[in-house]
Amino acid sequence: MAIRVGIVGASGYSGSVLAAILASHPEVEVVFATSDKRGGESVAEVLHPTGSALRGLRFVPNASALELAAQVEAVFLATSAEVSVELAPKILEATSARVIDLSGAFRLRDLGEYTKYYRFEHPRADLLPGAHYGIPELFGAPPAGARLVANPGCYATAALLGTAPLVAAGLVEPDHVLIDAKSGVTGAGRQAKEDYSFCEVAGDLRAYKVLAHQHTPEIALGLERYGKRGTVTFVPHLLPIRRGILTTSYLRPKPGVTREQLHACLRDTYANAPFVRVTEPGRVGIKGVAGTNLTYLGVESNGEVAVVLAAIDNLVKGAAGQAVQNLNLAFGLPETTGLESLVRFAP
Repeated sequence: MAIRVGIVGASGYSGSVLAAILASHPEVEVVFATSDKRGGESVAEVLHPTGSALRGLRFVPNASALELAAQVEAVFLATSAEVSVELAPKILEATSARVIDLSGAFRLRDLGEYTKYYRFEHPRADLLPGAHYGIPELFGAPPAGARLVANPGCYATAALLGTAPLVAAGLVEPDHVLIDAKSGVTGAGRQAKEDYSFCEVAGDLRAYKVLAHQHTPEIALGLERYGKRGTVTFVPHLLPIRRGILTTSYLRPKPGVTREQLHACLRDTYANAPFVRVTEPGRVGIKGVAGTNLTYLGVESNGEVAVVLAAIDNLVKGAAGQAVQNLNLAFGLPETTGLESLVRFAP
């Protein structure tokens, strides 16, 4: 029996990539896809997925999501945090469906951090402790009773996959985690703002939300969840490309810790992780992962500083692909199902 799912916000960047992946997923049936902007239009004609699984499906208004959620086993929320924080509780209370939320609405625990970084008062503190933070390589499958998955942020995914094992193993100082990150413009979502127009980003590179990005507390909490809280300084930059993230993390090794030990820690942590490749730093780049659910990691150290590089596709491993990983694990499927056939955009 196919897993029946719905996608709320299916015409945004993350939602459309999610729909395209699920269209080819052998164990999934997409029952509904919502979009206020595209209401009534053919999902297949708008998203151009491979295959015909979405043929005949039309976008319905977002307001239909709660009613339609009763027909499915899982609902993906590819919506803003403000929308997710209102809709997810209603779905959980009115239906038996699991919710996989791609926003930041349930990633944190401190209500004050929602006020500071997301600019709203969080109304459902009761749901935060039970929301499974879904980086499968670090935190495993959602527990059997967990119906809410907080799909991690794209920057946080790349940063934590590279740094969390080293911090948790005690190989580096936890009070010295500096992360320089660069992302393609799709990371900002599908929005008509001058700052993200072609003329503004082409030929440029600039930082944004300096010391104020919402993924900063998420990274710090992710380190704590994995074993040891770190003091995080995080600065994101906007690249003049469509998609992809490269994070460069700077850490201070403990006395006597070698580059070989750092590499071995990452290699051993991800020895059985099908979507993580631990390689040489010079091989870590966006071109190698764009279009896939892969993460490339590399580390170098001179004994005084350790540099960890991580590359992911922000729309796949940083959003839709990781959401499908979490769906697979929640329903007892191999985590690679529907994701192995994704191909790189460039050789």
